[in-house]
Amino acid sequence: MRSIDPVAVIAALREVAETIILPRYNKLEFADIRSKTGKHDLVTIADEEGEQRLAITLPALLPGSRLIGEESVSKKPALLNELASEDWVWIVDPVDGTLNFVNGSPVFCTMVALTRKGETVWGFIHDPLSNTTLWAESGAGAFVTEGLAQGQRQHLPQPASNSPNTLIAAIYDKDLTLIKGKFARVVRTGCAGHDYWAAVKGGLHVVSFRKLMPWDHAPGVLIHREAGGFGGLLNGDAYNAARSSQFGLLCAPNQDIWNRVVDLHKSTQ
Repeated sequence: MRSIDPVAVIAALREVAETIILPRYNKLEFADIRSKTGKHDLVTIADEEGEQRLAITLPALLPGSRLIGEESVSKKPALLNELASEDWVWIVDPVDGTLNFVNGSPVFCTMVALTRKGETVWGFIHDPLSNTTLWAESGAGAFVTEGLAQGQRQHLPQPASNSPNTLIAAIYDKDLTLIKGKFARVVRTGCAGHDYWAAVKGGLHVVSFRKLMPWDHAPGVLIHREAGGFGGLLNGDAYNAARSSQFGLLCAPNQDIWNRVVDLHKSTQ
């Protein structure tokens, strides 16, 4: 169901990156940053202005659609209910990895998903610094668009071994803390979008998350799946952007690895 033109979405993401996000990178003033719930939960002027801009440009690409974002939901949590009740809803996070962005780290990105009754139909992860976008349409595959080039189909590379002790993992789910030592290496980027990107490219094999806010995961879960990966909640349920009570997401290159990691987790309970 090609409801939108992905080129138009990518153009909107690039415009926000070039006019709002990148001009603030390494140039934030004290007044441009504030804390929401704690010293590690920050919001910047780039987050707020980026969301405001996308709230204009993205719904214009699909008449009748609405938009929610991390910053609008922080002010009005009831907006999350629209994910299940509305036909077409854009979910946006203009700066995923805000703490990295504030500290001058290049590991940040823009995340956008288009959902229909909670099901993610389109997903986009835009890296402003490289002007590259990783994106997917449900049932049509995953692609990467760099500069002005045509989108190139992405196929998640399979590791040489399915044994966890040969794999690189990003573990953000505290419930999996006890199995961290079972992997060859555990990394932590502080940016869900870059974790999903690395998983699609094969630089990272296993990613797990506890808290599942839709702007952090709706785009990445779809892109990872469309590139050939396997993911789901630890309890066996599928991820759905509209469910507010879900926890424990695990993504792996294939179902065998996913099952092995879940079995390791169960053995510690």
